[in-house]
Amino acid sequence: MADAFLQSVELLLPSDGQPRTGYPWTLPAIAPLAGGLALHPGVTYLIGENGSGKSTLLEAIAVAAGMNAEGGSSSFAFTTRSSHSDLFNAIRLIRGARRPRTDFFLRAESLFNAATYLEQLRDDLGLGGDPLAAYGGRSLHEQSHGESFLAVMVNRFGPDGLYLLDEPEAALSTQNCLTALRRIHELVRDRSQLVIATHSPIILAYPEATIYHCDERGLEPVEYEDAEPVRLTRSFLEARERFVHELMKD
Repeated sequence: MADAFLQSVELLLPSDGQPRTGYPWTLPAIAPLAGGLALHPGVTYLIGENGSGKSTLLEAIAVAAGMNAEGGSSSFAFTTRSSHSDLFNAIRLIRGARRPRTDFFLRAESLFNAATYLEQLRDDLGLGGDPLAAYGGRSLHEQSHGESFLAVMVNRFGPDGLYLLDEPEAALSTQNCLTALRRIHELVRDRSQLVIATHSPIILAYPEATIYHCDERGLEPVEYEDAEPVRLTRSFLEARERFVHELMKD
């Protein structure tokens, strides 16, 4: 496996020496960064409940690495609403000796905005080139949400890349989660590095990856079998009737 582009993430001390308060500093995933968060050279997963801070952390890593906060690569220069936190200014990325050939921050919730930006680029360039060629040659707006998400992973992602994915399962069917897992394997085999925030036990299943669970105790490494999405999904499937009864009783 190739050396990591990003070896770890560290939280910088406040410049004024005063404690940080409010969002995002109160999120469980943030304070542990003071001791540094090691990233796997292949795949690192961030899991945890909604509001734990995993997507905020992923966003900060993306912006600190030069990628667009709403999604896209370091060459994307659009914004529809500036809503990202200041966390990216307070972290330091410890980089390895290698540099990525390409990068991309893929967010299921804002892929529409990135697709619109690509179409605007195509219109502005005219006959000078088609930016959609790198995405399969077809407008992402002319595909379903899941199809466009996979089109980015299959066509735009390539060897020696740094890729950050925020809850990809939000766009994908169960079958396409399996397809995405296969694509993750191809990318790692081609010396790419990925950091993924997810709730999906399928997306989470890449072997030998590092998994961090975000909760009130901070960030803790867990094994796949002990990861909450895996344990809870397995428990539900093994005792579906009991779960449903408990959920629906008066």
